[in-house]
Amino acid sequence: MMNAEDNKRAVMATWKAFASRDPAEIAAMFTEDAQWFAPPGNATAIALNATHHMMGKAKIVHFIAVDFGKLFSRDVKVDFAGFYGDGNVVVVEQRLQATLSNGAPYDNDYCFVLELEDGRIRRVREYMDTAKGHRMIFAAA
Repeated sequence: MMNAEDNKRAVMATWKAFASRDPAEIAAMFTEDAQWFAPPGNATAIALNATHHMMGKAKIVHFIAVDFGKLFSRDVKVDFAGFYGDGNVVVVEQRLQATLSNGAPYDNDYCFVLELEDGRIRRVREYMDTAKGHRMIFAAA
């Protein structure tokens, strides 16, 4: 059984795997039946013609390794405001900045609530300022 500190370390390692864009490294962080929930109608999902509810490790890995970079094309920077753990739940506060594929800047705050099972992520609930995301992603470059 992993404790809260172990789970926080696993989540920190997951964000390092995300930055690598290596599908195998990312896949190692999730359970086979992992799910990722984001707000319905969020700008990233709309811009990428993707779902706000990814089901299964393979879809999550594809999103992080392939699709993410199609929208957030360069200068991706993540600043963490906090990692908080309680049992098998870890909460991450972060700020994401990037240059979008249309050349426009992106800057938004996020909160992720992650549930882990045996050191791997089973469920992600993602929260962000959806109105701000829409303004930045769909504004003219």
